[in-house]
Amino acid sequence: MPEEESGLEVGIIVVSHADYGTAMLRAAESVVGPLSDCASISVTMENEVSEIVRRLEDAVNRLNKGAGVVILTDMFGGTPANIALSLLGSHSQLEVVTGVNLPMLLKAFAMRARKLGELAHIAREAGVSGIFVAGELLAR
Repeated sequence: MPEEESGLEVGIIVVSHADYGTAMLRAAESVVGPLSDCASISVTMENEVSEIVRRLEDAVNRLNKGAGVVILTDMFGGTPANIALSLLGSHSQLEVVTGVNLPMLLKAFAMRARKLGELAHIAREAGVSGIFVAGELLAR
């Protein structure tokens, strides 16, 4: 059974290697228009982990308006995901979903009035269902 909508919107942060997250947010804006209450944190070899953690903590605190924050990372096991996962224990209104792609990001923005846990599951399903092997699909 779906959770009730709270009226508040979940903040969205994309944490990724290099500028992938920034590009993802730009791509989403080209589809749906201007986005609000979101951020991108880039992880590069030039960044100290402590600085990335500080920037991510700041973004989580700034974007949590009462409904929580979902962090979308590029891949499970990578540095961006590991940094995001390290915050789970210290923030009760935080969820991390890995494997971000454009269908996942667009769905997260469209459904951000949902409760945090439900939004995380909806985003994951959108990401998975947006992946196809075109040759197989066209062969049918």
